[in-house]
Amino acid sequence: MTKATKSEDGGMDQTRMISGAAGGALLLMGLRKRGVLGLGMAAVGGYLAYRAATGNDPVMAAVGGGGATTSKPIFVEHSVVIDKPTQAVYDYWRKLENLPQIMSHLESVTELDDKRSRWVAKAPLGTHVEWEAEIVNDKPGQRIGWHSLPGATVDNAGSVQFEELPNGGTRVHVALSYRPPAGPLGAAVAKLFGEEPSQQIAEDLQKFKAAFEGSDKN
Repeated sequence: MTKATKSEDGGMDQTRMISGAAGGALLLMGLRKRGVLGLGMAAVGGYLAYRAATGNDPVMAAVGGGGATTSKPIFVEHSVVIDKPTQAVYDYWRKLENLPQIMSHLESVTELDDKRSRWVAKAPLGTHVEWEAEIVNDKPGQRIGWHSLPGATVDNAGSVQFEELPNGGTRVHVALSYRPPAGPLGAAVAKLFGEEPSQQIAEDLQKFKAAFEGSDKN
């Protein structure tokens, strides 16, 4: 067995913090409710809290599996048409530090060099996760593709394509793939707290469209 790196240790600590916070909240909510729903919420909350406190996953141990890294990735995609020239839209996205103004789940993106960047994203219950990413596909005016680097709390990849339309506008197509910090259960908890990714991306792109079309950018 290989020894975990410092970045991997940080990722595991963040995952346990998020799992513990979500578990505690669910446990309290479940205890306040009655019936099957309350029992179910309390059970899930207790499970998350136990896993965060001990670092053990009794469910995955019982089925012979691992942790979050064994979960299936969640895929999200959405498109929007923006009445602005393609190059202008691409240029705005390519400056990665602009992304928190487009995607509401991002707190910040810091460009480390031409390809690498550090991302900080919001998580349930006021927590956050962070990781480093690398651009792996950059065609000016056409496409930007990236993936997270090893040790990321949220293993993810994504691309944005920019299609020039006959009327001078731009079709922006966003595709994201990620593994939630606490596996499939983490995705369910995120949805419970209003962090449903496909709806978020759709709303974010509509807000970006309204703001960008109303700006003085060419």
